[in-house]
Amino acid sequence: MKLNGVNRVVLIVLDSVGIGNAPDAAQYGDEGSNTLGHISERLKNLVIPNLIKLGLGNTGDRLFLKKEDKPLGAYGSAIEKSAGKDTTTGHWEIAGLIIEKAFPTFTSGFPEELIRSFEAKIGCRTLGNKSASGTAIIDELGEEHVRTGFPIVYTSADSVFQLAAHEDIIPLERLYEMCLVARQLLTGDYSVGRVIARPFEGRPGSFRRTSHRKDFSLKPFGKTVLNKVQEAGLEVIGVGKIADIFDGYGITQSIHTDCNMNGVDKTLEALAGNSSGLIFVNLVDFDTHYGHRRDVEGYGKCLEEFDRRLPALMSALKKEDVLILTADHGNDPAAKGSDHTREMTPILIYGHQIKAGINIGVRKSFADIAATVGELLNVEAPSNGNSFRQEISL
Repeated sequence: MKLNGVNRVVLIVLDSVGIGNAPDAAQYGDEGSNTLGHISERLKNLVIPNLIKLGLGNTGDRLFLKKEDKPLGAYGSAIEKSAGKDTTTGHWEIAGLIIEKAFPTFTSGFPEELIRSFEAKIGCRTLGNKSASGTAIIDELGEEHVRTGFPIVYTSADSVFQLAAHEDIIPLERLYEMCLVARQLLTGDYSVGRVIARPFEGRPGSFRRTSHRKDFSLKPFGKTVLNKVQEAGLEVIGVGKIADIFDGYGITQSIHTDCNMNGVDKTLEALAGNSSGLIFVNLVDFDTHYGHRRDVEGYGKCLEEFDRRLPALMSALKKEDVLILTADHGNDPAAKGSDHTREMTPILIYGHQIKAGINIGVRKSFADIAATVGELLNVEAPSNGNSFRQEISL
């Protein structure tokens, strides 16, 4: 047990569950965005009582959720300080890194010279090379891919190079190899945040993506709270795509997941163990399946599904554990387009040693979470962020 009584922090990122446009949202074309608020406004029967009891409705002004008089945990919100609104940027800042210059995007497709270099190295042509929805692009080009064997290259408003291929046409290991080739090429002005393998299966007219997605991220340019925890001799267990987002840097154990509920299952299994340190979890379905597809109803059901599992997570906490729920950006399913939205994020903190009903206010950076995790675990703090441990600890 640590000196301040905290042995383990469980940090869960509800991917894209933003709570209203950030102060600089207009610079990103996202003024008026509000992922959670627009979902709860449109779905009058949204049932998320456990998140509400923790204080989720208290974290923003226009969430159309009940505000608890006595939340079970501490609560607040955070503004992203880094430039950008993508997964890598959000997660890196949560872990203590501030990105001054946004990762490059290629919404009109990648430069011809880059694509030609990539094709030369993988030994075949490619299809696509444009900005598109992941499900739409395989509907459009999947049949041609199956016929030719050429992988599909696409991107989005995010800083990503995505490579889609049918698992029966390009085996997974070969697809991952191609992604590594792309990762090696994407340097300098082409340094996108992530290269993503997007395998799919099925027949024309019914193609569907599989759970074998793999992200190839840039290595963080500095040490995060993950490294600080690891260097202190503690464990850093990444659940979901956490290890991919950080390129394995600072991770002692990586646990793959197939979906949100599998992620909850794996988190419960980790909690049942005797680890000390950090369990860092990403639950991506909110973003991938519903935010980008602008599916308000589906997003709402996904929130309800997680809410039903939240009591099990809370009950699984040991006396020395602390649970933190947050998000990495927004992805308003009621907004135009299919891209992330620049939003503030919620922070909910719960545990046997956490004061109930404490409002930590609006934090000026996601990195305040990293500073707090470091202080809770008595490890060296990252260079960015201001801890709120003293405000929340009994």
